[in-house]
Amino acid sequence: MRKSIAVAFCGIITAFCVMLLFLTGLIPIGTYALPAVAGVLLIVIVVELGTRWAWPVYFASSILAVFIAADKEAAMLYVLFFGYYPILKAVLEMKHMKLSVTYFLKFTVFNASMVLGYFLSIYILGVPADSFTVFGVYLPVVYLLLGNITYFFYDLAITSLVVSYVQRFHKTVNRFLRMK
Repeated sequence: MRKSIAVAFCGIITAFCVMLLFLTGLIPIGTYALPAVAGVLLIVIVVELGTRWAWPVYFASSILAVFIAADKEAAMLYVLFFGYYPILKAVLEMKHMKLSVTYFLKFTVFNASMVLGYFLSIYILGVPADSFTVFGVYLPVVYLLLGNITYFFYDLAITSLVVSYVQRFHKTVNRFLRMK
């Protein structure tokens, strides 16, 4: 494969990721959904070109998202978790570890990312800490518990998307990328 085709392909995926993150300012529910969708686009890079090409796409789209995305919370979610997770998932699952160890590492990364996001929200984005308490219930703990359940299904969905992509589109995209 010519390197110029791979670079152009990575640039297109980066542009799509940034466009989705830009749309978070226009679509209210997009704060949580669009960073996840933008991260899923990196699956294409991982499958077609490998993790070595996916990391620069993640870094470029993250930097651009921080400056361009209107919804800074969405950009933060992308940078802290959704952007690199498909790449990390591929790395962890290729190591052929026990399933329990793989899930332990995945959940550890997820929880660390969400806790870091919470503190960045308070100290960088300026969200008041008392806004997380409703009727005496400290919501971040509840959100983290619900987030872990949601994350489990998100991980399964990513796996299904990878399988579907490989079955339906891999040959076509690979043929396009291998053009001479």
